[in-house]
Amino acid sequence: MEDSSAKPAHAAPTCFFVTDGNAYVPTRLTQGPWGPSISGNYIGGLLARAVEQEVDDADMQPARLTVDLLRPVALQPLQMHSSVVREGRRLRAVDAVMTQNDVVVARASALFLRRSEHAVDTVWTSPISMPSVPAEPDALADDVPMVLHSFGRDPVAGSPGVGVTEWRHHGQKFVWLRETKLLVDDEPLSPFTRAVMAGDVTSSLTHWGTEGLQFINADYTVTLSRLPQGVYIGLASMTHYSHAGVATGVATLFDDKGPIGSGMATALANPGFTPPPSIVLG
Repeated sequence: MEDSSAKPAHAAPTCFFVTDGNAYVPTRLTQGPWGPSISGNYIGGLLARAVEQEVDDADMQPARLTVDLLRPVALQPLQMHSSVVREGRRLRAVDAVMTQNDVVVARASALFLRRSEHAVDTVWTSPISMPSVPAEPDALADDVPMVLHSFGRDPVAGSPGVGVTEWRHHGQKFVWLRETKLLVDDEPLSPFTRAVMAGDVTSSLTHWGTEGLQFINADYTVTLSRLPQGVYIGLASMTHYSHAGVATGVATLFDDKGPIGSGMATALANPGFTPPPSIVLG
């Protein structure tokens, strides 16, 4: 018999979701910054996991995932459903939906492409370099869901936590981040799921202006030319365009070896964002 008194009464969860039959029960760490609902990066992570489980061919590269955030997802059990909608020799298209109380709250479409040899060629791309991956924090509280280091005002040293001050300027913005918890039960995070969860930060990074974050994203897309290596994912803001309360932003995704793909987020004007304390100071 286990001695429950040996454990803290409010010990931090080790994962964001716990399975219960066919349901995924969110732990308290999943709450997002916009109210009592699940953060978009964990929604995207579950959808990425669902589509990835539909593809058992190691030569198929997950090349694109689009996440539609249709409704606020309550901090309550939810269900996942996925299916292959097109299977060919060189591509596989997979859809996934997330439901809560039999209502679709989020969905995703994914494209997997077969890896192959290709001719060495020089194709133009926008030159960009990331700040160095930051040093690991000396100490980290158990309830911190991610390590996050922002760059902008100071493009070399940056600051730990979300870019409350670093991103409030007219220049380019950067971030390095890594998850500190598992997504589901005791399953290791796959490189694809890790990249998709980081891709949700595209919206905050690209839509953060001199007055703070005035937009909330309705969707986001991650495209990958290769899977990330290591635990840190970096993002560099590339574009932001907005008009009449509608915005779109694009970021380049990195690992510590170099660029791996892109993130894109569309958003609606929604002032009043307050970042959660757990990711402000890293």
